[in-house]
Amino acid sequence: MKKNNIILSNLSQYTGELKNKVFSSEHFGIIKYTLRWTVLIAPVAIVIGSMVALFLWLLTTAIHFRFAHTWLLFLLPAAGVLIHFIYKWAGKSAEKGNNLIIDEIHQPGAGVPARMGPIILITTVITHLFGGSAGREGTAVQIGGSIAALFGKWFKLTDGDMRMILTAGVAAGFGAVFGTPLTGAVFAIEVLTIGRLKYDALLPALIASIIGDITVAAWGIHHTAYHIDIIAKTPYFLSDYLPVDLLLFVKVIIASAAFGLASYLFALMVHEIKAVFLKIFSIKWLIPVFGGLIIIALTYAIGKPDYLSLGVDAQYPGAVTIPSAFHAGGSDTWSWLWKTIYTTLTLGTGFKGGEVTPLFYIGATLGNTLSGLLNAPVSLFAALGFIAVFAGATNTPLACTFMGIELFGGEHALLFAIACFTAYFFSGNSGIYTSQHIAVPKIFGGYFSDEKSLSEANKRRGYLYSKLYKYSRDSKKDVPKGE
Repeated sequence: MKKNNIILSNLSQYTGELKNKVFSSEHFGIIKYTLRWTVLIAPVAIVIGSMVALFLWLLTTAIHFRFAHTWLLFLLPAAGVLIHFIYKWAGKSAEKGNNLIIDEIHQPGAGVPARMGPIILITTVITHLFGGSAGREGTAVQIGGSIAALFGKWFKLTDGDMRMILTAGVAAGFGAVFGTPLTGAVFAIEVLTIGRLKYDALLPALIASIIGDITVAAWGIHHTAYHIDIIAKTPYFLSDYLPVDLLLFVKVIIASAAFGLASYLFALMVHEIKAVFLKIFSIKWLIPVFGGLIIIALTYAIGKPDYLSLGVDAQYPGAVTIPSAFHAGGSDTWSWLWKTIYTTLTLGTGFKGGEVTPLFYIGATLGNTLSGLLNAPVSLFAALGFIAVFAGATNTPLACTFMGIELFGGEHALLFAIACFTAYFFSGNSGIYTSQHIAVPKIFGGYFSDEKSLSEANKRRGYLYSKLYKYSRDSKKDVPKGE
């Protein structure tokens, strides 16, 4: 009996020591960390969510105002000039947009200016009011980043904490603008570096994204709902033995390869158009004038305004939109290519806005087209294109898989993953964010495997730009000295 008491006493003493060592150090630190970042992030995310709600309301108002006043399209070149001078006079470093925020997260430097948020909000609304083909994600992310940076200065955060709060700001902006809080959190940590995730900012990002999304909903702003039609159960190859339709899997992989190539084309065109126009025009405000004139000419050559602006709401019955692409006959064969041309021209010539919603449009309409060619379910392939083209262009396949689940439900989660990761692979070392670092190349031993960022990849891959630069340099050499 005495021996048992001694054992129990020793065990109790050991348990007490273990409790003091474990729970008073590690878990106390976890609780302290969580509470600290919740208190820091909550007001930031509420302000971001409120600004995003205002932006979404202004954007919808501007788009529907243009629907009722179609003549506004003719003022698109003048709007481009206005945007150019707004950034020249007030924008300064803010014109780098999302890439500036990514750079500051990687390596804190000059900081993200507070003026970035209001300037991008105003210029994006101007772009859409006059018919420019752009999105809204870039605006929301820049609003989030600039507000987070401002709060970080007020809180006098260290460089490490500033990186965390900027990441949380990106998550809040993204999650709030699309109503996808989990996607916003994962996107914020995945978009920074290709091939590697740093989970240290995941908790602040998730807190910020959830609060931002709740704030937008509290303001009465609603997001467009999408759904995949129920696919009837039919016998398939080896259906008695296999739980999945292998033929459907093959069709998804083929379509997803096309989605990745569409992502590559989009990213390439945005960078090349910008580079070529900067080389051609010595007077920079002429670039948006020329871009606006091309968009006007294309609209009248095609005979319909379907590829202007956001592409979510229909200007007239029967217009090609993202929701219409989820139905048979809701998209033209080349709608995805026209939207690619319109959006890359808009963004490449100096107009402002995001790229993601146009990428949704391109993916959904391409999925609609491919569903007919592959004899596949229309709404399913529109949904796969919706997320996969985005995944390839931003190099965020994990976030886009979560987006598919948040927007369309979890029934087809495996297909979402296959589509996003296949498109990510086939998009190559390209992307719309040139400040993305490359930690792990998609293909080892390839021509571009030694690149450290997408900026380096674009410099080496820009064939047309390189040719123009070489031609310009050779021409200067031929000019006699003194002329």
